Amino acid sequence: ADIAAQTRQTLENLNGLVEAAGTSLDKTLSMTIYMTDMQNEFGRMNEVFKEYFAEPYPARSTVGISHLARPGLKIEISLVAYKD
Repeated sequence: ADIAAQTRQTLENLNGLVEAAGTSLDKTLSMTIYMTDMQNEFGRMNEVFKEYFAEPYPARSTVGISHLARPGLKIEISLVAYKD
């Protein structure tokens, strides 16, 4: 799958996790995004990011890495959210 599809699926997975924990993506404090091709795919990832988050955006770090744990993965996201 392309970076947009992988980003969307990753954020859907995270949405399910935070909802199961009793909170939501709009309570996100910070994110760390790991990408295997940040130079060419950051823009497309960022477009999908904006579908899930509104300004003011959560703090975010994006790290370029050579590969992820599973072959074919282009993105991994770690997220910290708070619960009221």
